[in-house]
Amino acid sequence: MRVPKDLERYAKYYDAQKFWDKFGKFAKKAGAKLAYHALTLYYALQSDGVSKKERALIIGALGYLILPIDLIPDFLPGIGYTDDLAALLWAALKVVRNITPEVKAQADAKVHEWFKDLDTSEFEVSRVQYDDPDPSDSKVDYGDPSDSEN
Repeated sequence: MRVPKDLERYAKYYDAQKFWDKFGKFAKKAGAKLAYHALTLYYALQSDGVSKKERALIIGALGYLILPIDLIPDFLPGIGYTDDLAALLWAALKVVRNITPEVKAQADAKVHEWFKDLDTSEFEVSRVQYDDPDPSDSKVDYGDPSDSEN
């Protein structure tokens, strides 16, 4: 999955009301995993310990999610939300310290309203899953824009 370059630039498309208006309409279509990660970022954004840089990244990822036209149009069956999920996962990895048990519980509760009897524990992002002990210092490989395989 390719992460959109300069994710923070999509912050201008984010607004909490727009997020709930649009996301509430397509969350089930987008799937539980995307919904869980979007909600963890949304609830992490509400936390007090989020730095300005992390806020910009979260808002950019959520803005990208609600943007009507993006790298892979959302209406394409099977692949339409893969770029959105990549952006959300990358942002979640970068701000993982802000995804507290309380944030996870809020996201989990909301996802369970939409997707009954679902185990969201398999969706969690943690540093333990990655080789890099401090993902905030990582450089992201955005890939070659001319590479059409991804």
